[in-house]
Amino acid sequence: MSDFETSALEITIPSDTSEARRVQDVLEQGLQNLKAPDKDVFCIRLALEEALVNAIKHGNQMEITKKVIIKYTLDADVFEIMISDEGPGFDPNDVPDPTDIENLERPCGRGLMLMRHYMTEVNYNSTGNSVRMKKVFKKA
Repeated sequence: MSDFETSALEITIPSDTSEARRVQDVLEQGLQNLKAPDKDVFCIRLALEEALVNAIKHGNQMEITKKVIIKYTLDADVFEIMISDEGPGFDPNDVPDPTDIENLERPCGRGLMLMRHYMTEVNYNSTGNSVRMKKVFKKA
């Protein structure tokens, strides 16, 4: 990436997937403006989609009055984002492994695996209602 710039923002949205898509579009544009590699843009967008859907669907139970808070920083070297919901939280260690034979045909349950695969770091707060993801850009 070239032309060092830093961007930071906090956004609060209702538990609405159309609002989540708008956030994804804004962040994708920021990544493209910083000339992030296309592969990294894809990875971040996919992980972001999974985290936002989890916050809206599982955390806030699709209750439109509940909020999702998104805080991010973006610069030439790293993208970091925290997504928090108003739900009771969960223990990510209790989520079944989607690669286990008994889970292969389940229609859901792969979001955390995708987030962990595509991001450099994925961490949850102790309550389990806030995730912090980080993507370190590889030097060309």
